[in-house]
Amino acid sequence: MPLAICPGSYDPVTVGHVDVLRRAAALFGQVVALVSPNSAKQCLFTPAQRLEQLRAAAETIPGVQVDCSGELLAAYARRVGATVLVKGVRDAQDLAYEQTLAQVNRHLEPTLDTVFLPADPAFAWVSSTVVREMLRYGQDITDLVPAA
Repeated sequence: MPLAICPGSYDPVTVGHVDVLRRAAALFGQVVALVSPNSAKQCLFTPAQRLEQLRAAAETIPGVQVDCSGELLAAYARRVGATVLVKGVRDAQDLAYEQTLAQVNRHLEPTLDTVFLPADPAFAWVSSTVVREMLRYGQDITDLVPAA
């Protein structure tokens, strides 16, 4: 089976992220959950904190390993021998954005394909942005993030 990467800022890890990781692992067997930078986002947690959160969230998912990289995603995929990127999409706006990134990654690394997994409807409204905003206002996020 090919090695797949689930890249994201994971700031913070949500139940939606965990759902996509479980499904990707079931499809591909080996998955790297990759904390990667996004220059368009203002992160609340440091890369080290996000990596720690992701490790705790993914520890019970067989076949998932966790890593962090500041390099270009296509370069990272080439270096580790991955041929598939897995991206969860919540809506048409996510899909349009991710399709552009998939084309860029394919241009940079022609052997790299992107697979889109539609969000579970129960989690489609959950995003790291929503969780960060709720945290800022002291709201309970227990059902939006993994227990770990």
